[in-house]
Amino acid sequence: MMTIHIRTIIGMQIVAVILFANGVTAFDEPIPPIARVLPPVGIPLDVGIHEKIENRLNILQKISSVIRNHPLAPDIEIFTDAVELALLHDEFYSEGDADRALALLDAASARLDALQAEKSPWVDSRGLIVRGYRSAIDDSVQPYGLVIPDDLDLSNPVPLYVWLHGRGDQATNMAFLHQRQSQKGYITPSDAIVLHPFGRHCVGFKSAGEIDVLESIEHVAAQYNIDRRRIVLMGFSMGGAGCWHLGAHYADRWVAISPGAGFAETARYQNIDPDTVSWYERDLWGVYDVPAYVRNLFNLPVIAYSGENDKQIQAARVMEEAFATEGRMLNHLIGPGMGHQYHPETLAAILKELKTECDRGLDISPRHVALQTRTLRYHRVHWVNVQRLENHWADTRVDAERMADDTLHVTTQNVSALRLSPDALSNRVAVIIDGDTLKVPAVKDKQTGEPMIWLVKENGQWKNGSPRAEVLAKRPGLQGPIDDAFLDPFLVVLPSGECRHAAVQKWVDFEQSHFLDRWQALFRGKARIKRDSEVTDDDLDRYHLVLWGDPAANSVLGRIAERLPIVWTADAISAGGVQLPADQHMLMMIYPNPESPNRYVVINSGPTFREGHDRTNSLQNPKLPDWAIIDLSQPPDSLSAGRVVMADFFDESWQIRDQLPVSSP
Repeated sequence: MMTIHIRTIIGMQIVAVILFANGVTAFDEPIPPIARVLPPVGIPLDVGIHEKIENRLNILQKISSVIRNHPLAPDIEIFTDAVELALLHDEFYSEGDADRALALLDAASARLDALQAEKSPWVDSRGLIVRGYRSAIDDSVQPYGLVIPDDLDLSNPVPLYVWLHGRGDQATNMAFLHQRQSQKGYITPSDAIVLHPFGRHCVGFKSAGEIDVLESIEHVAAQYNIDRRRIVLMGFSMGGAGCWHLGAHYADRWVAISPGAGFAETARYQNIDPDTVSWYERDLWGVYDVPAYVRNLFNLPVIAYSGENDKQIQAARVMEEAFATEGRMLNHLIGPGMGHQYHPETLAAILKELKTECDRGLDISPRHVALQTRTLRYHRVHWVNVQRLENHWADTRVDAERMADDTLHVTTQNVSALRLSPDALSNRVAVIIDGDTLKVPAVKDKQTGEPMIWLVKENGQWKNGSPRAEVLAKRPGLQGPIDDAFLDPFLVVLPSGECRHAAVQKWVDFEQSHFLDRWQALFRGKARIKRDSEVTDDDLDRYHLVLWGDPAANSVLGRIAERLPIVWTADAISAGGVQLPADQHMLMMIYPNPESPNRYVVINSGPTFREGHDRTNSLQNPKLPDWAIIDLSQPPDSLSAGRVVMADFFDESWQIRDQLPVSSP
């Protein structure tokens, strides 16, 4: 594998801009660079100090590379990576940041010395601890902080409180590590460990940020004696928004949640007139907007908090309405006279309620389960698991109850395949679903051995059976949109050849470099990169492939081009009978990989929200559906990769839909 470092990619882009500016190529003017919003550019470092930090970093990285495969290596790399990112992206915001960088390198050196001596004292330490893990998404090391009470008995399983931090544009890796080494934070329960996930800095605990929370929990649970039935989720401001989102989208993971302030949806929070945005962006609000998932919150205790005078009380008010629409009442505590902060007595009352719920513990197989979603990315709550939808982005519901005689009463909306697996399932189960009465045999899950039942709807009638695995269909983890690929392990595949048309080549050069730079700066990772000629069968099995270029330039794309529902030739890009000139347009798309049907291919795109959306976390949502064709006459900017002339979702069978929009609304 040829590893291409991000510095090289950025350097290639700079060289290209210089060449364009000097008229060396036949291209038009270069595409203007896009100003970064997150993280902001800091202040210049003194040359001597910069050199001192960089020299120390290089020495430590060279030594630590020898132990990269050690399971505790991430506990060292969190420090060196933080300093490397700060140097690479100019993330020094005060005179004290240089001292912090050197202090982090001292910490890395101390841990490295200990590990070389086969010691790891921080693993058994108490108090404020920073640790790290290697993310499956991009193999990057991500940090997290812990607060472990000095006298906490870890011989028995203990609760875990997960605290999601607020927005801090300058709170990059270096600042996060410093804070977690010096500040306990809002909550310090005496009988629990507190986990502070980094959340990939400032993406609202969405996309890769939400996976960071889940991965850090798993890492902590593997390192410490955590009671998985007593995991509490809390957060404030951006962390409150993250708590609303993660609480509703992963409702069966928490014994209780308590979101403070934040936001819960997009349009009302930002005062956006829905008619001013494209129809597909409105549909895509359904990925994260919490009111569309409100019924999931009926499965667990929710204790919302707002300051009486805080503008962000809006989030809880919106959720109060969502609860009321379903005949429920939100438990909403308000700090009297408070702005954007906790009232001490109200926080104490919240923590008391949470402890009560923690002591009670999570019921992992409740008799009644409510599920609500709009996408198969978020398809399960407890023993209810939706496997197919009739139509994505429509309101989808399941209410399932296990009666005293073990009969299952189920009602559904917009569901065409369902898996149910309550505890102690008998060999044959009576199911009443949407008025149909069935006697269904239970089968054992191939991985867990647990009994479960499968139900599919055909011609409006439910029957026993599972969806045919060999039939191409949208299913959990393979349902789009484009942004979905970046929540799982992915590999960037750069083209070895040249694109057929100069305008296409110019766009690809810019956008692939823009994506790699943005992934490292915003998402705090280092994308796996290979050339098309280096992709192996193992890569096809393990990763979603992010393919850059056209079928002539990228051999992997060339191999699969004829098996895609959108036709891309030297002359035209054709979708649903509409043909657009290939020398003036570019295809962006997600689709099941024809050479590895359990993985995606993404064509010419990274996450589709851009720098202009980073001003507020509420706008960091998917902006494009499953596919789009853009006009290259409009260069990429902070809001889009070009002018969208066609865009749509594929249908539930991953085919072009009959009603095809020809232009962007």
